[in-house]
Parts: sequence; C-alpha cells; structure tokens
Amino acid sequence: MKECIFLSSVQKELSVERTTIRNFIIGDPLLSRFFDVFLFEDIPASDWRADNVYLDEARRSSVYLGIFGNEYGIEDKNDLSPTHKEFLAASKANKTRLIYVKGDNDNSRHPKMKSLLRLAGSELIRRRFNTITELQSAVYSSLVKYLHDTGRLLTGPFDATVARNATLKDISVEKVRWFLARARNARDYALSETTAVKSVLSHLNLLEKGRPTNAAILVFGSKPQSFLISSEVKCMHFHGVKKLKPIPSYQIFKGTVFDLVDKSVDFVMSKLNRTVGTRAQGPQAPVEYDIPQEVVTEGIVNAVAHRNYTSNASVEIILFSDRLEIWNPGSLPPSLSIADLGKPHSSQPANPLLAEPLFLTKYIEKAGTGTIDIYDQCRAAGMRPPKFQIENGFFILRVWRKQAAQSGTQPRLKTPTQSPTQSPTQSSDPVNRLLSVLHEDPLSAGELRSALNIKHRPTFRDNYIHPALQMGFIEYTIPGKPNSRLQKYRITAKGRTRLSGKSKGKSND
Repeated sequence: MKECIFLSSVQKELSVERTTIRNFIIGDPLLSRFFDVFLFEDIPASDWRADNVYLDEARRSSVYLGIFGNEYGIEDKNDLSPTHKEFLAASKANKTRLIYVKGDNDNSRHPKMKSLLRLAGSELIRRRFNTITELQSAVYSSLVKYLHDTGRLLTGPFDATVARNATLKDISVEKVRWFLARARNARDYALSETTAVKSVLSHLNLLEKGRPTNAAILVFGSKPQSFLISSEVKCMHFHGVKKLKPIPSYQIFKGTVFDLVDKSVDFVMSKLNRTVGTRAQGPQAPVEYDIPQEVVTEGIVNAVAHRNYTSNASVEIILFSDRLEIWNPGSLPPSLSIADLGKPHSSQPANPLLAEPLFLTKYIEKAGTGTIDIYDQCRAAGMRPPKFQIENGFFILRVWRKQAAQSGTQPRLKTPTQSPTQSPTQSSDPVNRLLSVLHEDPLSAGELRSALNIKHRPTFRDNYIHPALQMGFIEYTIPGKPNSRLQKYRITAKGRTRLSGKSKGKSND
C-alpha cells in the first residue's frame, strides 16, 4: 500500500517547485512504488472549508514535505498562514517532516517565515536549495532514507527484482541466441552463441537465486507482457495535428525490448514522407525522410530503456502531420534537469540491468549522448530543435517533421515534388514501398530491408514480402527453392502496372 506525502500548500513564489516535485515523485520508478502525493490544487471542489481539507490531509499523510521560501502567506484570525498551520498539524500528529528552504540568505524573508524556520530548525534538520535540480536531489535522498529507515526498501530496483511467477522456461532460447550473435558482432562480447541460457543470464546479472528478473523477461522472455502488462508500446498515426478519433492507424506492439524498438521504428518510418533520389552516387538510391531515422530510433530506444516499468501506463508513440511525440512513463534522475539534456552529461540509466543488453547490441551507448544526438541530428537535418518536457508523470519528446518546419505548421503535409529519376511513390503502403525499390534490379531480402530501413524481419515478411507475392506483384528468382540463401525477388509485369498506376495518383497516406 502506498503512503501519502503532503506537499505544503499554495505559495505563489514556489508553484513551479511544488509542481515539479509532485511530478518527480509520481514519475520516479522507485518513489512512485511507495508514495502518492497530495497537492492542494489537485483536489476537486467540495463543501469542506479549504483549511479543513489541507489540515486533515496533513494529519493523515505519512510524510509532511515543506518547501519554504520568502513569503509567509495569507494569515487567518490567529495570525497564522496555511503553511504554518500545516507544519503544526503534522508536528502534533508526529508525522515525518522534511523541510527544504529556498535560498541561503534570510534577509529578504518575511519575519514570520523566519520565525517558522527557527521553529522547524529547533525540531529537525532543514535542507537548503537554490535550484530545482538541487531540490529534486535532496528530496530523493530524504525519501530513500525514509524508506530504508521504515523497512520499506527490502527489495532491489525494478529491473533486478524477480519476475513474479516466472521461471527459466519463460526465457526464449531463440532470443538468447540472437542476442549472443548480435552482441559478439557489435561489441565483441565474450560469450559464444552456444553458451547455455542460464550462464548467459548469470553473466548479465539477470538471475536472482536462480530465477529470472524483470529485466531478463523484458530482454529474453517468450511473452514478456504476460508478466509485465504495461511494457507494451502503443503507436498511433493521425493525419492532422490533434489526437482525435477515429485513429487512422493504431498498433499495440508486444515482445522483448528489442522487438518493441524495431516494430515501433518500422511503424513510424512507414508513415513518414520520403524522397528517393537517384543512384548516381552508388548502387543504392538515397532515401530521405522528413524525420531522420536516427532521431526516431534514438527517441524510441530511450523511452523503452529508461521508462518507469512500475507504472500502469505504456509508452505512447504518436505521429501527427507536423510532429512526432513519444510519451514515456517516468522522469529524469534527480541530478538532471531538462536544460542538461542538450549538453554533455553523465549516463544515468533508470534500469541499468536492462540497459546492459541494449548496450551490448548497440541499441544504446550508455554515454549520456542520446539526447545530444537527437539535438544534433535535428540541427543537421535543418529541423526545429526538439522539445523535452515532464508532464503528469510522463517524460515527453516532441520532434517536428522537416517539411512542416520548412513550410510552417500545416494541417496536412504536401508530398515533395519528384523528379523523373526519383522513386514513383511516397506512399506508406508496404507493398507500394516494396515495389518502389524493386522496380529495377532483383534484390535479396536483406537488400530490400536495408533499402526500406526495416530491422524487424517478421514485420518485413508479413507486411511486405508475403502480400506482394500473394498478389503476384513480385516473384522469386529461384522459384523452386524459396529458402535458398541466393534467393532474390523481382517485380512482375503486374507489379509494374500497379506501380505505374500508383505513381499517377496521390502518394500520401
């Protein structure tokens, strides 16, 4: 059962600090497991007197968290402010009191606030702060100490905790083998592809007393969402700039963290406008999207790797006509602020055991450069700077689509004008996209996935190759051996007719 933290009542000069701390606590993977926050502004209108409401909550809450500034507040008939009365009520009820004082200089404080600070200082230790980052760090340390002192912190971090009801039978051998092959190729990982599953999990610290942890299930589970329901990713695409029903395209992806990243990236990239150039510079025609794939991938990987997995919410990826939004349940570490994300900073993964396999497969770098890379990639592409913010327990990334940035905010993007040498389609329809890169020479499955920027093989097989084969738009170059390692695909006459007809119509999805 969660305990309630009473956050000191309305003080205009501290409204930003109070809201930030509320969002920080409910968005932090650890603190949100143990605490709810009472903030006076959040309660609905009632027939209770306001002072009765907040004083009653101060008495009932487990922790009184006071943020004191220069102002004393509006005084009642007894010459006491709400903040003063709350502190007295919490003290009389023997509640844990945590006091944070803004600023080192008391000269400009209201005389009665100075008196309240002296009273608080005579009974407990106060912490001073000058910035919100300092306040977040101090609050985090105090609350973790409180949890430890009260015996609540008997379990480890989320990703190191044993997955409830999970056994080694719930680990996919195939996914472990894929990981080992990828890690050896990407980082020269020490373990061979034939290493026993249990040994791999032990080497990655993903076992606790022989049982798989939450991180093990998220990385290698056969059905991760059977144990961690909210770990799925919801992807939505809207033709306009608002989230309105009906949703033109809506997918909920399940699987391991690798599956979630690959499927989500493929979803977004398939919906973006794209321009295909000529092959003058090489055998593959260059493809340019209105959001670089590196930006899309980095944003999605960060969301999946660093989200708060104890939250009942899921990662939401929403593509509008002018922007991409990635909503990630969670917050920033106490020592980081939004302003820090655009400059060099240390790597502080929210789920370190989950981050390690992602690092070994080069999905992340663990160098604190992810958000900087997003800024740099947007700048290099001539796009508006991305925007990061924390809102209602979510860490949000907004990236504006390049063509929207060039032409101003529009309810719907225009397809770029094509030259005769460009690919004849800008469509997000999978079959048309496949035909557009196959209209010249036969290509293998690997070459096609590379040209289409698709990592997830099942997505490519189910949405691209199989439909095109079934409709007779493409054919095997070795019909008698569909699984031959030399197999390639070529466009048929029917496919060329389809492609020619498509190029004459609309090419936006």
